[in-house]
Amino acid sequence: MQRQSYTCGLDAAIDVMGGKWKGLILFWLGEGPPRFGELRRTVTGISERMLTLQLRELEASGLVHREVHHQVPPKVEYSLTEFGHSLIEVLGPLGQWGEENMERLEASREARGPAGVSGSAAP
Repeated sequence: MQRQSYTCGLDAAIDVMGGKWKGLILFWLGEGPPRFGELRRTVTGISERMLTLQLRELEASGLVHREVHHQVPPKVEYSLTEFGHSLIEVLGPLGQWGEENMERLEASREARGPAGVSGSAAP
């Protein structure tokens, strides 16, 4: 099944970095080229399997470069490509907005409760 064309630039951007983890992974890769274990410890809460899947998708999108150093023990480093750095430049303002509104967003999330919806359930 063929994917339909993007409807706008935002659709394309969300497609390439959507989901819970990709933005965080890209942010931390922008801080320097970590090894897999360092990245896993830095991105709190991500499983090894999920980190592997997300890195593969980011690599396939051309945002991340994976470099294998043939040594003992094996060493693999991840870094942003030039294309990846271009995305990091626009993530900065988004992160700043999140910092400025974190308390409000957390309060809103708490008010929604575990079901993710505020108010009582419809009969």
